[in-house]
Amino acid sequence: MRIAVLVLDDVFDSGLTAVLDVFKTANNLRGCIPQPPPPWDLTRVGFTSTVRTSCGLLVGTEPVARAADCDLLLIPAVSTPFPHGLAPWLESEDTARARELVARTRVRGAQLAGACTSTFLLADSGVLDGLRATTAWQLAPLFRERYPKVALDEQRMVTHSDGITTAGAAFSAVDLALSLVRRSSPSLSDLVAGRLIIEERPTQATHSMPTALADRDATTAAFEAWVRCHLNRPVTLTDAAHAIGVSKRTLQRRTRSVLGISPVRFIQDLRIEQATHLLRSTDEPIDVIARRVGYETASTLRMLLRTRTGRTAGQLRGQRHAG
Repeated sequence: MRIAVLVLDDVFDSGLTAVLDVFKTANNLRGCIPQPPPPWDLTRVGFTSTVRTSCGLLVGTEPVARAADCDLLLIPAVSTPFPHGLAPWLESEDTARARELVARTRVRGAQLAGACTSTFLLADSGVLDGLRATTAWQLAPLFRERYPKVALDEQRMVTHSDGITTAGAAFSAVDLALSLVRRSSPSLSDLVAGRLIIEERPTQATHSMPTALADRDATTAAFEAWVRCHLNRPVTLTDAAHAIGVSKRTLQRRTRSVLGISPVRFIQDLRIEQATHLLRSTDEPIDVIARRVGYETASTLRMLLRTRTGRTAGQLRGQRHAG
C-alpha cells in the first residue's frame, strides 16, 4: 500500500513519528509471519519542502503532488492547545489546500485517515458527512456543533467508515496506524503491538472528563454542578431542571446538543468518573463506593464499570497499586 503522510506546520511530533514507527516496524516484521501482506510504502508530503513541527523540529517532505496516486492519504494531528485555536487553523491557506487534496483523494476512491485535530480537516472537507467518525474526546462538543451531519462517537479510539479511518486524541495515532496494519494482517498487527508494547485501547471513555465537556454550555455546566452535589442520592431530571431554572425538555435538548448523550447517560458518566476516582484513591469497599455515587447495590456499579470502561472494579483499583 502506498501511503502519503501529509505533514502540516505545527504537526504534533509524536503523532507523526508514531505513524512512521508503527509502519516501519510492520515492514521489518513482515518476514516473521507466513503469507505476509504487501509492504507499506510511506512518503511524507507537504506544501513546502520543510515543515516545522509543534516542538520546532524540521521535517523534510516531498511535493504534495506525490499524493496523487497514493492508496491512502493519512493526516497526523496538528497541535492546538485549546479548541478555540481550531477555527483560525481551519481558515488558514495550508488548510484550504489540504481540504482540496482531501476532496480530490476521496473522489478518486483512495482511503483517508486522520487523528485528533485532523479529523476536523476531514469533516471540513465534507467527506465525513453521513459517516461514523471519532475525534479527541475534549473536542467532541465543538466537532458536533460544527459538523451535525457526521455521526460522532467520541468514545471510540478508532473508527472505520466507508474507507475513512478516524482516531481520537493525538496519541491515538498509534492506535490509528496499528488498526490499519490489522486490516491487512491481524497476526502482523499483534506482532507489532507486542514488539512495541502497545496495549489495545478500543475506547477513550476511561480518559474523558465530563466537566471539561459540559463547560462549553451554561445549561450543561449548571446541570453537571448540580448533579455532582447530589451524586450520593437518586436524582430526577425534573428536580435537576427545576434547580437550574430550565424546563425538562430544554435540559434534554441542550445535553443532547452539546454532549451527544441523554441527561441520564451524563449522570451515569459522572457517577462512574467519581467511582473510578474512589477505587483508585481509597481502600473503601465497592459496596460503600456504590452508595457514595448513588447506587443501592455494588452489582449495578460493577456492571456499569465493565460496560463503560471495559475494566472491572478490581482492575481499576489495581491500577493504583501497579503505579
